[in-house]
Amino acid sequence: MPEIAVDATRFAGMSAQQAATFPRRTLVGEDLTDAQIAAMPKMISTDAHVMEPDELWKELPQRLQAHLPNVPFRNSPPGATDPRLRLQDQDTDGVAAEVLFPNYGMALFGIDDVETQQESFKLYNDWIAGFCKTDSQRLYGVPAVSVYDIDAGIAEMRRGHDMGLKGAMLWQVPDARLPFTSAHYEPLWAACAEAGEPVICHILTGHSYAKHGHKHGIEGIRESVNEKTNDSANTLFDFIFSGAFDRHPDLRLLLAESEIGWLPFLLQQWDYYFDRSRRTQTLPIKRKPSEIFEEHVFGTFLEDYVGTRAFPHWGMKNCMWSNDYPHFNMTFPNSRQVVERHLKGLSEEKRRQLTRDNAIQLFKLKM
Repeated sequence: MPEIAVDATRFAGMSAQQAATFPRRTLVGEDLTDAQIAAMPKMISTDAHVMEPDELWKELPQRLQAHLPNVPFRNSPPGATDPRLRLQDQDTDGVAAEVLFPNYGMALFGIDDVETQQESFKLYNDWIAGFCKTDSQRLYGVPAVSVYDIDAGIAEMRRGHDMGLKGAMLWQVPDARLPFTSAHYEPLWAACAEAGEPVICHILTGHSYAKHGHKHGIEGIRESVNEKTNDSANTLFDFIFSGAFDRHPDLRLLLAESEIGWLPFLLQQWDYYFDRSRRTQTLPIKRKPSEIFEEHVFGTFLEDYVGTRAFPHWGMKNCMWSNDYPHFNMTFPNSRQVVERHLKGLSEEKRRQLTRDNAIQLFKLKM
């Protein structure tokens, strides 16, 4: 299996100086000819990011700027901030459209000052809506929603939808005073279900280990694998076992950038203990967790060769490809070679389902 070096010179608008200092990464993918690459249908990424300009946050009142976290970021390609260059990068990488999440804005889900969070999200939502207007059929932003004040959060979500944004991005790890199992979120679940828009919980948002920065060495690996997966698992557990999906049959949840390989195993275990426990206890749900998941929950895969081995036996309706552009983990400009490695052997129909159709259906994209 060939290793493919990321060629930073292929980013649109990238200067030679910036390309020389761009973080290097090697991808593993199939060795495809130019003709094979050109023949592949264009894909839709359900987890990509933008880089908000520093000037955006300076629009906050000075007293609120004092609450903003200091978060260092790596060198980003120009298409992270410039939508026209972003469209060129999509063309280079065989991408038809992307669902876009914030970059710096992810850290704002964990700040403690509620007003700063609310006002920052309003600024971001305005900015990303403007970014996406460059091509509303290829750039789909997601509104960032503060949920301390649930009515205000619903209003901001709806304002985002009026501007063309999709879904509702919440923290993945809530404030300990507001667990996902509480009744606090019920009005939001109802509003999302009514709007037909998914709730989206992205990794590294909210009151997780990432709030205070990443550790180094082996403890950093523990965070990046064990704790990050545990955060995703706990969020999914709370949504399923709280009965949220039974109370709101049209509610959908997307776990963004959590990968998928862990999901079949945990669902299998939850099914076992659910069946065992319901014989002697009253539980909030009546269906197997795996059945609830199949109807209501979605996940994204980037480079998860273990997870994609489960296709087509599991997850065909629930999983979607992502490129994670412009982060270090992104597969640009070799996404098609990487996808070919992961989906090789599947029918063309199933490949389109995982790389396009599931995303179109969940987000009601106009493609």
